[in-house]
Amino acid sequence: MQARIRVVVAKPGLDGHDRGAKVVARALRDAGMEVVYTGLHQTPEQIVETAIQEDADAIGLSVLSGAHMTLFRRVIELLAERDAGDIVVFGGGIIPADDIAELEGLGVAKIFTPGATTASIIEWVRANVSTSVA
Repeated sequence: MQARIRVVVAKPGLDGHDRGAKVVARALRDAGMEVVYTGLHQTPEQIVETAIQEDADAIGLSVLSGAHMTLFRRVIELLAERDAGDIVVFGGGIIPADDIAELEGLGVAKIFTPGATTASIIEWVRANVSTSVA
């Protein structure tokens, strides 16, 4: 039996708009994944700590505040510092196309923009995130 994919869904920073994150978290859960939703106003340090403690295979960040470059970069840096660079980072939000290319260059695996379907997110996670082997 293959282990279920474990995903931490997080809302970093001061952005208080969490409906999208909750919709994605529920969709991933309903698709058979284990999901930990961290709630609002999480720091990158809290998110990475949760991902490591929960033995997550991926972190999904929802950023609508405009601080996506800083927040994604910091999560990637912290994962590297904690020797957890194998945790896949993806996310979504209102992110300009030019910034998406830069985020991917930093190591963010995928950015979903408004209009992405939950089905497309589930399909991408299944195809691009492998489970941890204990």
